[in-house]
Amino acid sequence: MQQEIIKELVLQFKDQEPDQILRYFLSAYAGSSINNKDRIALASSLGAEDQVLTQIILAIKPEARIFILDTGRLPSETYDVVNRTMSRYKMKYEFLFPESADVEAMESREGPNLFYESIENRKKCCFVRKVKPLGRVLSTLDVWITGLRRQQAVTRNALEKIEWDEGNGLIKLNPLADWSEERVWAYIKEHQIPYNKLHDQGYPSIGCAPCTRKVLSGEDLRSGRWWWETPEQKECGLHIVNGKLVGRNK
Repeated sequence: MQQEIIKELVLQFKDQEPDQILRYFLSAYAGSSINNKDRIALASSLGAEDQVLTQIILAIKPEARIFILDTGRLPSETYDVVNRTMSRYKMKYEFLFPESADVEAMESREGPNLFYESIENRKKCCFVRKVKPLGRVLSTLDVWITGLRRQQAVTRNALEKIEWDEGNGLIKLNPLADWSEERVWAYIKEHQIPYNKLHDQGYPSIGCAPCTRKVLSGEDLRSGRWWWETPEQKECGLHIVNGKLVGRNK
């Protein structure tokens, strides 16, 4: 049943612009939870795409929910974007943090830089610092807005603008799925949107500081993330269920 509904929505909004898609869903899922909080929110990494979505969303609904996963290992430049964005839009983020007991137990066993040792350790760190905290907020949502784009990586080339996330039991919106990198940056420049200064230094994709490096000429946009791994492995787990990128509609 859910897949049929999603297919209808995909067709309905296939050629719609991000603001049209977001306006519909922000209205449809407003204040529908028990505590009257919206059951739709943007998960922002403070990356270029999420900054574009922040601009669009707040223009539609200034009190919209936008949350950040603060892993405790983000670059200082990312925190600077947080402050500049809050000042620019007079808004507040919802901050999500990993459980301190989980981090303490993991680092006591494996050390603080365990992610360099193996893919399994890297995924373990991502689970503790990102996936588990994300799960807490997703359980309160019906719609999860992301800045995913098809052009970002080989793991994302089948993205639809509207998908069903089986693993989390909700709708996933990818309003910028068909946008190019050039279009993202043209929008940022046109609207003078705050962005991470690391983007100007060769970092198109920015995560935790120890797991992010500059991208070299000819490399794809996410090659600077977990650069010691193969491209097919380069997902933190937020969008993965049973080894596959979640939400792809069959």
